[in-house]
Amino acid sequence: MGKQVAHVLVIPYPAQGHINPVLAFAKRLASNGLLVTVITTTSVTKSAKVSLCASITIDNISDGSEDVSEHETIEGYFKRFKAVVTQNLAKYIDAHKSYACPAKVVVYDSSMPWILDIAHDRGLLGASFFTQSCGVCAIYYHLRQGTIKFPYKEDSDVSLPCLPALEANDLPSFFEVIDPKHTVMNLLADQFLNLEKVLDWMKSRWPIKTIGPTFSLLNTDTNHSDNKINHMINLFEPKSEACTKWLDSRETSSVVYVSFGSIASLGKEQMEELAHGLITSNCHFLWVVRASEKDKLPINFASEKGLIIDWCHQTDVLAHPALACFMTHCGWNSTLEALSNGVPIIAVPQWVDQHTNAKFIEDVWRVGVRVRRCKNGIVGREEIAMCVEQFVSGDDKGVELKRNACRWKELANEAVQNGGTSANNIEDFVTELLWS
Repeated sequence: MGKQVAHVLVIPYPAQGHINPVLAFAKRLASNGLLVTVITTTSVTKSAKVSLCASITIDNISDGSEDVSEHETIEGYFKRFKAVVTQNLAKYIDAHKSYACPAKVVVYDSSMPWILDIAHDRGLLGASFFTQSCGVCAIYYHLRQGTIKFPYKEDSDVSLPCLPALEANDLPSFFEVIDPKHTVMNLLADQFLNLEKVLDWMKSRWPIKTIGPTFSLLNTDTNHSDNKINHMINLFEPKSEACTKWLDSRETSSVVYVSFGSIASLGKEQMEELAHGLITSNCHFLWVVRASEKDKLPINFASEKGLIIDWCHQTDVLAHPALACFMTHCGWNSTLEALSNGVPIIAVPQWVDQHTNAKFIEDVWRVGVRVRRCKNGIVGREEIAMCVEQFVSGDDKGVELKRNACRWKELANEAVQNGGTSANNIEDFVTELLWS
């Protein structure tokens, strides 16, 4: 009897923070003997900087973005995206079903639950891939169920099973974008639209599985040596050489790394306060400022102690011994990458899940501090400087938070090593898929 082979289609949502976690998972599946095809959309392929190995296939379908000539509302974007991708993904699967090894299962981003219906209509299995934390997903579920009402009541605490007491400013925020119909909130809550359908099937075969941090899975994969360095799709061009050279010239634990991800956009006043706060701290800083954000910097802003770049390989930066702390928007990928490298965090959450992640960073895991905002919502330069200095100066609290972060690094590494929970869960997933 020949060796069992299964073909998996992996469909990420086309945003930087959604693509690479599932891409790392896809490559780990490939290293375990599965055939894997990652399907991206035209909005990614027209701008992405792709670095991949030969273990997976990359195909793309249209999401209609190439035909958009005018500004879209958020509601219009998601309506167009769903309609076009639904049509083209169905066509793609139908066109490939006669191949020698047709797809058996579709792994799809949880923000696109409608893909499950496309898969089931064609006799394929479906697996939903969640790119945010379990705690945040639980809150979205309760939003859908009506247990939590949005807009939230400012003066009331929220008590949910297995979560700490949450205040209104600890809950996912949806006020930062013009979205009168709460499209983003409904989208995230709708991740659980067909949860019962998924769970009924999964309970008979596989339990829900935790597999993170996925980017660390590749560091332990010895089946494909190129997995360790070539596993990213970047929507911006990284300045790796400049980063490494600059960091190598800095002392151990002397640099604050500042990055607010690929989407978050600070206002001009906040950018100016942040710039002056970094200078006031008198610390070395590496600051990622996307090209679209640079006009918000103070005029003629420069510092002998700072390096400003458009983009970087964040995991490489966080692993560098020069890092003292990470000032971040608390996106889930950034949070996991910091924890997995033992880097304490200065939490500056912007929207959606980031406020809840910041709550856990400060009060539950105790690996960082959360900035305090002024009444106008701005984080002042004095607050920024104070937060930075406690990590660089050897302050007792900073030392304690660093120690806690290192403990989480150990736990994260244990999970992805052979015999760890994440490694075992992936092995179980593959085995059940091959023989189901």
